[in-house]
Amino acid sequence: MDTASVVSKIRGSEVEWIDLHFTDLAGYLRHVTIHASLVTEDAIKRGLGKLDGSSVKGFSDIHESDLVLRPLEETFALIPWSKGLARFICAVHSPDGSRFPRDPRWIAERAEQYLAEQGLRALVAAELEFFIFDSVKVSIQPTKQCYEIVSSEIEGTNFFNRVKEGYYVPTPHDKYLDLRMEICDHLRKYFGIPTTVAHHEVAAAGQAEINYEADSPARSADAVQTIKFVVKNVSWKHGLTATFMPKPIAGDNGSGMHVHVSIWRGSENLFYDPSDEYAELSQFARYFIGGLIEHGRALSAIVSPTINSYRRLIPGYEAPVYLVWSRANRSAAIRVPYYFKRDEPSKKRIEFRPPDPSANPYLAFAAIIMAGMDGVKKAIDPGSPIDENVYRLDDSVRKAMGIRTVPRSLEEALDELESDNEWLKPVFPREVIETYIEMKRLECKRFAQAVSPIELFMYLDV
Repeated sequence: MDTASVVSKIRGSEVEWIDLHFTDLAGYLRHVTIHASLVTEDAIKRGLGKLDGSSVKGFSDIHESDLVLRPLEETFALIPWSKGLARFICAVHSPDGSRFPRDPRWIAERAEQYLAEQGLRALVAAELEFFIFDSVKVSIQPTKQCYEIVSSEIEGTNFFNRVKEGYYVPTPHDKYLDLRMEICDHLRKYFGIPTTVAHHEVAAAGQAEINYEADSPARSADAVQTIKFVVKNVSWKHGLTATFMPKPIAGDNGSGMHVHVSIWRGSENLFYDPSDEYAELSQFARYFIGGLIEHGRALSAIVSPTINSYRRLIPGYEAPVYLVWSRANRSAAIRVPYYFKRDEPSKKRIEFRPPDPSANPYLAFAAIIMAGMDGVKKAIDPGSPIDENVYRLDDSVRKAMGIRTVPRSLEEALDELESDNEWLKPVFPREVIETYIEMKRLECKRFAQAVSPIELFMYLDV
């Protein structure tokens, strides 16, 4: 939709207010609301929203805080639960009109440009997992240095679902079916996101998954942010709480964001090779996998970016801990989907399983592409595929095979990123990498100072 068409649509509708959406460096969606009368063709081209970047996580210092939001015409959508309200996703610009280098969407666009310079393009999609709870109660006591969680309680148990037995359950065990359908209908009808699959996930208490069709890295990340926005708001309208927190419940599965990627030259899928007997996977794709394995530990800081992410990344809960690859093997970090032998060439892709939905999708998709393409550039051999449950291998066997694990904590992942980030620099400006690491180090420091309920339970009587 071009600028004139968007303005005409707004003028010919009942839209009175416009939400301008953008994403901060940590991945949180933010917005400012303006009156529809301010939206003109010239205003869209110059930028509509005026932004204090010093108040946005990971953006500007206070002495250079003035930024501008420019709406992206193709992201215009009506917000169905708020009468007279529509939204744009925005690009962030500096006052001179140039793109703001710390805008996460700009990073995803730069990844697209990096590929385009080589005559290539990427298709990316994510499986978004999340929880819907009846209620969440957390008591937080502010202290001088941090926030101390005094108590917490979550209610959301489904109809007789047992731990780890929620996968594909029907109603009445799947009590949020109607809610998911409402969410998917909104995404398709109002936001133009072609959702394809929705179902109850493995965890007992209200865990769900929504899939959508693959797109370019930036537009796919737009879809992730929009899905999260719609899921949270529709759930809230029904008196429920939706969360994309990786591991909200101890002892049950956490939520992942498995990322599917393929690289194309024109209409040719470079990951597909019909002569390959193992998985119809090309040497190009194998090198791409080699890059993901080579940089997997550093990549964790971006795709698994919270303290809570590493509560999910433990054996026994379908979370990929081991940096290996395989065909149709969900214990491997990199899986090659293989539902049908001699499938359509367009469907050949790899699935990178470590990411979770706390990740900034713009940064995550760009970083995954850059790690994979570094493998292609350097012809990194991924090694032989592991066609067995990696969790069941003895530690001595894994050690002998040279199998590496993802980091055990966010701090460890940040150490890896700090020492291994050259592969990011064609797309990620140095200031983005440094700011991101600094921001996440501060997050680790705050957690290190906090006292959790389990610590009180374990140690209060010492």
